[in-house]
Formats: sequence, structure tokens, C-alpha cells
Amino acid sequence: MTVTAPVIPEQHAERPAHRDGNVLRWLAAYTSSMVGDSVYYIALSWAAVQAGTPAQAGVVMSVSALPRAVLMLGGGVIADRLGPRRVAIGSDAVRCVAVLAVAGLLFLTSPGLWPLALLALVFGTVDAVFMPAVGALPARVTGRGQLARVQGMRSLAIRFASVVGAPLGGLGVAVGGAAAAFALAGLLIAVSVPLLVSVRVRELPPDDNAADKVTAPPERSREWGSDLVAGLRYIRRHRVLAPLMLAIALGDLGFVGPLNVGLTLLADERGWGATGMGWVLAGFGGGAGAASLLLTVRGRLPHAGQVAAYAILAGSVAIGTLAYAPGVVAATGTALLIGLLTGLSGVVCGALLQTQADPAYLGRVTAVAGLVSLGFAPLSMPLSAAAIGVWGTGPVFVVSAAVCGLGGVVVLCVRDLRRAELPG
Repeated sequence: MTVTAPVIPEQHAERPAHRDGNVLRWLAAYTSSMVGDSVYYIALSWAAVQAGTPAQAGVVMSVSALPRAVLMLGGGVIADRLGPRRVAIGSDAVRCVAVLAVAGLLFLTSPGLWPLALLALVFGTVDAVFMPAVGALPARVTGRGQLARVQGMRSLAIRFASVVGAPLGGLGVAVGGAAAAFALAGLLIAVSVPLLVSVRVRELPPDDNAADKVTAPPERSREWGSDLVAGLRYIRRHRVLAPLMLAIALGDLGFVGPLNVGLTLLADERGWGATGMGWVLAGFGGGAGAASLLLTVRGRLPHAGQVAAYAILAGSVAIGTLAYAPGVVAATGTALLIGLLTGLSGVVCGALLQTQADPAYLGRVTAVAGLVSLGFAPLSMPLSAAAIGVWGTGPVFVVSAAVCGLGGVVVLCVRDLRRAELPG
């Protein structure tokens, strides 16, 4: 059955996002789906550990990553061709049904690892379509002038889901095992479907930013592969998006390793223990949340390109400093600063992606950005762990900080990106 998208009236297009019921319904749907995702991963990891060896559980947990990385670019094409709202609704419905089916199977029997691996494969495949669609949807539920604020609201939703999802998943496992946790995850994802159905969308005008526009979008090709190539060519030729993708890639490569596996090894080396590492992570999360809240409240920041550049550079210095923090208190304060600066640069870069991309290419632009962050950046984690084993935490954190700082240098060196502004 085809889902007909109600059209948002033109007179409400520039209503402030935090007072727009349409945006708030989208935000509620997105938040519910993200919390469901967090609960799902807790349930999957617990069920896999109970059903097999730790090595087998690790394989099950990693099954989602491959199809998500391989198919992400194709997901962007689907979002642009079919419309992000329709794709988001369909993919959320499939994820819900898959998770609830496994929950029912676990309630009835103990099937072993194979249904968990199949669920992980389905979830990762659908995620490759869902994520570009979700990333492209904000531009269709509000006006250009509100996209920066919506990006801040979306980042707050992600932080909320990461904080709330894990305890909810643990509670589900404690009350009724993995089956109950899967059921809870499925219900949370299910809540997002009717909310997305109720969201009104609007037809997007062509990009009127002549300074950054390369060429008008070509007539839609009959070949999906041609659409993918056209999207990659569009990004490569864009005077803002191309260097912005490079800056995001460098920033993520220098950030993901130290703030994931590197932080664990640092806490173990310094004797901070799990509690100390928890405080450091809390500092980072608090800083990142504050950055998202800042953009949510303000709606836009002047000189967005320069703000992103200096935030990346300052954040890279803080990353290098973290390895030399004398104690937990200093490390927590440094992590708070890292979270604030990297959170600010991340939100601003995300808002620039939303506002600089031609609407016809937004799904593919979002897919490329997602592939950079979720496909390439995690490769730095095993490299960071291996390097720390050879040279120690200090030198590796400093090198990672230098890689991250190169992202800020790219922004400052490219005039069009340095002068990029968010719409008022």
C-alpha cells in the first residue's frame, strides 16, 4: 500500500522548529526509533552471549556492519528516488517486524545463534536504507532557516537515546531476558511508524544558493547505478560539500579511536577503573549535549564555517591533552571540553550538509557522510589499539589529535567552506 505524504502548507514552512508540531512529531518518531535501536543492541548482545561463545557473539554483533557499509550509498539513491518519508516509514516497519519476530521466537524456544545472525543481517541491511532517509527528511518537514535548529534537536535525540536506551535494555533483560528486551525494542520502533505517517512533508524548491551550486540536478535516470554515480560526481564537484566531507572524515578518524578503545586502554593504564572511565565518558556526553542544546536554542551560528574550523582545531588539542591528564577529575574536565568542541563542530557540519546540498541529492549526500562516519572511521579503532600496544597512549593520542586537526585546516584553507553560512 502506498503511503501518501500530506503536504506541509507553505505559510508554516518557516515556523520555529521547537514550536512546530510537525517537526516535533518527526523528532518524537526519530527519538523513539533511536531508543529502540539502543535497546535492540543490548538485547542482541545479551542473547548472542547466552547462545554461543564470546567469539561467536562478536561475530553476530558485527554482522550488521558489513551490509550497512556496503549498501549505504545505494540507500541514499533509494531515499532520493522514492522520497525519504516513504523510505523511513517502510524501513522502520521492516525493522519492527523483524525484531518482534525474533522476540516471539525466543519466547517460544531457544533457537541458537542463527536467528540472531539473520536478524543482525536484516537490521544492518535495512539500516543502510533507513539512515540516509532519516538524514534527508528534516529538509522536507521544515524550512531552510530552521534546519540548523533541527540538526541540534536531532543530536539531542541521539544523546538521549544513548543515555536512556542502555538502562531500558538492561531492565528488559533483567525482567524477562533477551526476549522481553527484543519485544521492548520492537514496540519502541513501532511507535515511530504512526508518528512518521502523521508527519507532513513539503515539495522542495531547487537550491537557490548560487555561490555553492554546481549544476542543476539532471533529469532522473532510469539506471540506479547512474543515480549513484551522479550523486558522487555532484559531491566531488561541489565547492563546499567536497572539502566538508574530507574535513568530516579526518575529524572522525582522529576522534573515534582515542575516544573508544583508546580511552579504555588509558583508564586501565592509569588505574582509573570502570568508575573513572564512566566519569570521563559522562564528561564527554555532557559537553556534546551542551553543544547540541546551544544550536537548538540559538537556531543558527554566524560564521558557521569558521566556527566549525576553530572548534575542530581546539577539540584536537584537547584530545591530545587527554592522554596526559594527571587524574580522573582533570580527565573528566578535558573530556567535557572535547565533547563541547567536537559536538559543536559535528552539529555545525551536519547543518551545513543539510543546507548546502541540493534537495535532489540530499539522500545521497547523507549516505556518503554516514559511510564516512560509520564505515571508515571505525577502522581507526583496531589501528589505535595496536599502536597503543607498541608506543603507548600518549604518542597515539597526539597523532590522532593531529589527524583530527587536519580537518580544521581543510576548512580554513578552502575559501567557500570557510565562508559558508547557515541560513537565517
